[in-house]
Amino acid sequence: MATPDQLASLEGQQYLVLRPTAAVGEVYRDVQDAALAHLGIPARRPHTGHVTLRGFSEPERREELAELIRSWAARQSPIEVIAEAVDEFPAPWQILIVRLARSASLVSAYSTLTTALDATDFRRLGELPLTDWTFHLSVLYGKTLDAAVWSRFSDAEVRALEPEPAEIITEAELVWYQDGIEHAEVLPLRG
Repeated sequence: MATPDQLASLEGQQYLVLRPTAAVGEVYRDVQDAALAHLGIPARRPHTGHVTLRGFSEPERREELAELIRSWAARQSPIEVIAEAVDEFPAPWQILIVRLARSASLVSAYSTLTTALDATDFRRLGELPLTDWTFHLSVLYGKTLDAAVWSRFSDAEVRALEPEPAEIITEAELVWYQDGIEHAEVLPLRG
């Protein structure tokens, strides 16, 4: 995140993310550029494309959390991400997304992370069971838009991606927000 209001809203939180940089990263940037042009008004959006695997609120135990995540990353094999569609999270969220396929390695990564976290009492944010989780990259946030405007916009944007771009991600990032600054530690996936 890059704007002061986004950074302030995330103070004290931590996120484990994947950052596609090849084919999926490229389609993400193309979708975002086209969506912003189509919308025609400024919209909040992530500073960079990322797939969130988990969110936490552990400002006092960040290093302890980081140790668990480092251990997970050391056992985790590289992760395949496949962009299958431009989709949305409808009202009340109104978020345009690039939806990802449930590749075996992505599902496994989420599942093994859940197992590791279940043995702790770390405070997790917005976590859903694997069966309910939609793997995605958020493209832009339209929560402040009128519902009818959002509906017309999202109807024009939602579509399948053909072909479906894919890439292998070989590192994760543990991102945390402290004193109005985004910090990150890159973690190679070595399993």
